[in-house]
Amino acid sequence: MFPAKQDLTICFAHAAYQMQARFELRKTGIRNFQVWNYDDLQKRIPEADIVVVSGMWKNDLIPGAARLKFIQSISSGMDQYSKEQLAARQVRLCSAAGVNARAVAEHAIALMFACCREVARMDRLIRAGTWRTLEGSQLSGKTLGIVGLGGIGLEVARIARGIGMEVIAWNRTRRTDSPVPLVDLDTLLERADVVSLHLSLNDETRGLIDGARLGRLKPGAILVNTARGALIDEAALVEALRSGALRHAGLDVFHDEPLRSDHPLARLDNVTLTAHAGFLTPEASMTLMRRAIDIVRGIVGK
Repeated sequence: MFPAKQDLTICFAHAAYQMQARFELRKTGIRNFQVWNYDDLQKRIPEADIVVVSGMWKNDLIPGAARLKFIQSISSGMDQYSKEQLAARQVRLCSAAGVNARAVAEHAIALMFACCREVARMDRLIRAGTWRTLEGSQLSGKTLGIVGLGGIGLEVARIARGIGMEVIAWNRTRRTDSPVPLVDLDTLLERADVVSLHLSLNDETRGLIDGARLGRLKPGAILVNTARGALIDEAALVEALRSGALRHAGLDVFHDEPLRSDHPLARLDNVTLTAHAGFLTPEASMTLMRRAIDIVRGIVGK
């Protein structure tokens, strides 16, 4: 499948993630390089046998990737890859599912705290010269509704129960091993004080949280999304936030990234925004690098 180790080339592609530097610490002897933007990835992908990438990937790259045999995604979500086109070129695709579960779960919890305690809004006021104390609320004693009980959702449930939250969940497929009560989606939306999304994006989940479902949320509810932006009808979300039907949203992902500075979500005070950073920790990156290196070594025979 691959050329000999001395002829193998790995491309790391991320705008901020120091993947090449971490890979070099392992002293594999495999030729590698890193690109920091899509234009450079497009120019250099003809050199690569293996690409380690996530958000920078576009399927337009496939025709020019003559040597490409393997993609290691650095995210658990796989919706950005055309599995059909890659299979036709006999390119293997590997998810990072499970590698970043703890990192993303902690980020989701951080967004919940930030929303409940008005952290971002008070920060903006103080920086603007206004000393104003805003009343927040506690997470303990509240009901958390987890939408999607995979690896990340399970980690969120574990942490949330540890801080005194009641946890309920909805999953697309029935689970007999769930550590928390499972309910139907509409019941979850009506009962939860905080709703946290942890679903993969596909034809069934795209736009799952639409205007009607947003309308089922209880007054004062908070919505957190660290999964995929397109799970939510963005226009309906903006309207719910503007009207006050939704108290606050904590968003790490968006329909289009990077989010434009003039986007309606960026102009609302009751939204806390982060730049698709849930997975981005040194601990998660080292785990990912070890996994990617082990996979590569196994494929090429060391």
